[in-house]
Amino acid sequence: MRTVLVTGPGGAGRTTVAAATALASARGGRRTLLITTDAVPALPAGPEPAEVAERLSCVRVDSSAHFRAELLGLQERASGVLDLLGANRLDAEELTELPGSAELALLHALHRVAAGDRSEDGHEVVVVDLPPLTDALALLALPGQLRRYLRRLLPQERQAARALRPVLAQLAGVPMPAQWLYEAAARKDTELAAVQALIEDGATTVRLVAEPGLAADEALSSARTGLALHGLRVDSVVASRVLPRHAGDPWFADLAARQEKCLDHWRQEWAQDASVRETAHLGREPRTVEDLALLAEDCAPDERTPGHAGDPWWTEDAGDGVIAWCLPLPGAVKEELQLVRRGDELFLTAGPFHRIVRLESALRRCTVSGAALTGGVLRVRFTPDPALWPRTP
Repeated sequence: MRTVLVTGPGGAGRTTVAAATALASARGGRRTLLITTDAVPALPAGPEPAEVAERLSCVRVDSSAHFRAELLGLQERASGVLDLLGANRLDAEELTELPGSAELALLHALHRVAAGDRSEDGHEVVVVDLPPLTDALALLALPGQLRRYLRRLLPQERQAARALRPVLAQLAGVPMPAQWLYEAAARKDTELAAVQALIEDGATTVRLVAEPGLAADEALSSARTGLALHGLRVDSVVASRVLPRHAGDPWFADLAARQEKCLDHWRQEWAQDASVRETAHLGREPRTVEDLALLAEDCAPDERTPGHAGDPWWTEDAGDGVIAWCLPLPGAVKEELQLVRRGDELFLTAGPFHRIVRLESALRRCTVSGAALTGGVLRVRFTPDPALWPRTP
C-alpha cells in the first residue's frame, strides 16, 4: 500500500492538493482513499469511507465524536474505581472536545487504515491531509513518543506480578493499578505500533504544499531538518497557486517573477531529495470535481520507489576503534543542535525539533566521545567502554 502524507504551511492549499492527488491516483486505476479533517466541497464525505468517484473513497475525521466515544469508553472501563470514589458520571451531551483530540482522532483513522491494509478490500493508495506543517511533524512523531511514555509509566515486565497485586495492596495500604489498565495500555501500544509502522514504511512519503514566497521558503527550510531528524521521506514539493509567467499587467508580472525566483531556489535546494511540481492558480477557489481535475495532472503520486524503510542513519568506522553514528540533517545549524546521552537513549534537538533514539546494542556499550556537523550530516563518535566491550582472548 502506498501512503502519501500531505502537509504544508497553513493556508497554502494542502487540502486541495491532497484531494487532487487522491483524484489523480483513482483516475490512474488504483483504489484510493482520501482522509481529511477539513471539508472538501467537491468530495463530500462523513466519518465512514464513502465512494465519491470511481475508485475513490473519502472519509472526514470527526474528532469531536471520537473524543466523546473514547472518554465514555474510558469512563465505563473505570466504573469500579469511579463508583468507589463516589464520582458523578459524565453524559455525552456535556462533553466538550479538548485540545489535542483532533490529533488523536487522526491517529485512530490511520490505525484503521493500517488494519484495513491486511484485508482483501484494502486500498492501494491512501492520501492523508495532515494539519499545517509544524503540527504535522509533531503528529507524525507522536506514536513513538506515546509508546515510550506507556513503557515508562506501565512497564510490561511488571505485568508478570499481577497475581501479587492484591497482597501488595494490603501491605502498602494503597490500591494497585487494575488489570484493565495494563490491558488498555497493551492494546493502545499495539495500535500505536501499527500507526508508527505505517508512517515509517518504505512506501510512505510526505508531500509538501506551499505557495511560493519568502514565508513559505523559510518554513520549508526549517521543516526539511525536522523531516530528516524523524526519518520521513519527501516525494515532492508542490508549489500551489502559481501565477502565469507572461502576465500583461506589471503588478501580476512582478508577483510572478518573485514566485519564479522562489521556485528556482526550491529546485536547487530539493534537487537531491524530491521533485518540485507546480499547480496553476485557477483564479478561484476549487469547488468542483472539474476544478480538482485541472490540478490532478500535476499531483499524481510518484511511481518511483520512495526510499528505504526505517531510519536513515548509518555507522562508520572512524578509526582507532571509534564508531561514528551518522544522521543526515540537511539545513541544520550547528548552534541549534543539542545532544544528550541518557542511559540507552540519545536525546537529539535540532532547532524546534526533538527526537529520542534508542541506541543499538553495540553503541550502548560505548561512551559518546564527540560530535560534529559537516556537510549536512551529524556524526556522533562512540568510543567502546573497556568495562562493557567484549575482550579479545
